Amino acid sequence: MVSVFILPILIGMGARWSARAEIQALTASNIGLTIENNSYHDATGQLSSQISALQDAVDDLGVRAAVDPAASRAMEKLPSAVRSRAMGGGAAVAVAPMLGSALTTPDAAFGVLRDILGVIENRLDSVRTGVERRQALASATPSMWPVTGWLTSSFGDRRDPFTGGADFHPGLDISAPYGQPVLAPADGTIATAGATGSYGNLVAIDHGFGILTKYGHLSRIAVEAGQQVSRGDVIGYVGSTGRSTSAHLHYEIWINGRLTNPMRLLAGR
Repeated sequence: MVSVFILPILIGMGARWSARAEIQALTASNIGLTIENNSYHDATGQLSSQISALQDAVDDLGVRAAVDPAASRAMEKLPSAVRSRAMGGGAAVAVAPMLGSALTTPDAAFGVLRDILGVIENRLDSVRTGVERRQALASATPSMWPVTGWLTSSFGDRRDPFTGGADFHPGLDISAPYGQPVLAPADGTIATAGATGSYGNLVAIDHGFGILTKYGHLSRIAVEAGQQVSRGDVIGYVGSTGRSTSAHLHYEIWINGRLTNPMRLLAGR
């Protein structure tokens, strides 16, 4: 008789213990899932921020990579040594091998994605550096006429206007009204600004990358040595100082210490 009463009690107690154990297991599992979910939520947030930053970087590069067409054409005509020195070198980073990593768990997948995004960020930094160097070279390349006028003497062999004998002309003579502003055709630093023998009042601009330009016979100089100038800034005014027969600008370009025909770099040529 006693067993008849005890058996249901034991069964009930066993059921309660089983239910309690199941509830504890479910509670522990829920806590684990909550922690795991929070971890994935954090990882997803980090990846979203990283992707957003990468998109901003790509958009920024797209804007900064644009180069004025005239400057781009002139830059392509620079000696290859100048361009390669300006651009430097950047090694590409391989991403494909990382894709072979084991993706057996979500954690592993998140880890590989983070690694890939990190590699892409590093590559973007390299590309950004290349874009900045290209922009710097484009800004330093003389690509516009320093003054509007008429070409009265080209680069190369000619007849000397004073003696009538054979002569080599190291630049261009551009005839223009006396006092007309002379503009810097590219960014740079004023290397020389003053009276210089047969050039008369002379301005020379060091554009970096081995590029130097000279402007002779100026009536007046508007800059001083060491001054930074940008493309389009007024550096002086057309005159007829020094060894000159009339108002004009004498314009020279030197690249790596050698004379270069300015017509090679002028916009539209």
